Amino acid sequence: MQLLNESLNIDFLGKKNIAWVISAVLIVVSIVSLTTRGLNLGIDFTGGTLVEIGYQQSAELEPIRTALENASFEDAIVQHFGTAKDVLIRLPATDGVKASELSNQVLDVLKPTGELTMRRVEFVGPQVGEELRDDGGLAVLYALFGILIYVALRFEYRFSLGSVAALIHDVIITIGFFSVTQAPFDLTVLAAVLAVIGYSLNDTIVVFDRIRENFRRMRKWTPLEVINGSINQTLSRTLVTSLTTLLVLLALFFIGGEVMHSFALALIVGVVVGTYSSIYIASSMLVALNVTSEDLIPDEKETEQLDELP
Repeated sequence: MQLLNESLNIDFLGKKNIAWVISAVLIVVSIVSLTTRGLNLGIDFTGGTLVEIGYQQSAELEPIRTALENASFEDAIVQHFGTAKDVLIRLPATDGVKASELSNQVLDVLKPTGELTMRRVEFVGPQVGEELRDDGGLAVLYALFGILIYVALRFEYRFSLGSVAALIHDVIITIGFFSVTQAPFDLTVLAAVLAVIGYSLNDTIVVFDRIRENFRRMRKWTPLEVINGSINQTLSRTLVTSLTTLLVLLALFFIGGEVMHSFALALIVGVVVGTYSSIYIASSMLVALNVTSEDLIPDEKETEQLDELP
């Protein structure tokens, strides 16, 4: 058999059953963890107080964290905000304590760490946090529904089922990772999850485009051969895109500061899982749904033109 790509012929779909078992295990672990442990929600969702402090000199974060922990603010999140002289402190909601009183307590605690001034104090109520959580979840559902319609119109309804299955797979595992590790889950992580949906879809669409093209050109080949060959053809593009994206995300993760830490972590997990799912989940779903060349044959005029191709 002449290969679609003579330089590369990896039997990806030959291992699809193993990949499905791995994915099933990861999804079950994620769902169980989300059910039993939940997410370590940030104050964006649970409510709390933001305190911005300005120092006269560059501020070291570790002494600030230590001072807050010693004063019973163990769950405080401390990070630079803008410059090394500006510090943003996130405090969880405290019953019976006003934001103004809490900020004064923080100022008193941090006086030994340097010359400082209060810049601003903001309070996020639990009700606002619940609205953000609910709206964020709806945003994910709306995105998946829109993608289902888009792919169904552009390709064929079974392609849309495969792409949405891969996206749901990516979202569950990415969120499940944050549940298992109990890494902070805030609005930046939710934004990263939405970005993962877009990234994974783009990767899947590239593979699907090649599969559709090869189904129309190689109609005597079995669906398994066409899909496997199409994955091989797009593999170099997939790997180059994923690796260059990961290089940027790793830089953000290690040297981007605490502000970017959770955001970069979510995208790193999402890019790895999304690359895997575009090969082993979305494409293998087409085999499971029995997509054939007949399902993608265009009108007769276009078919005659395709028959003339070598």
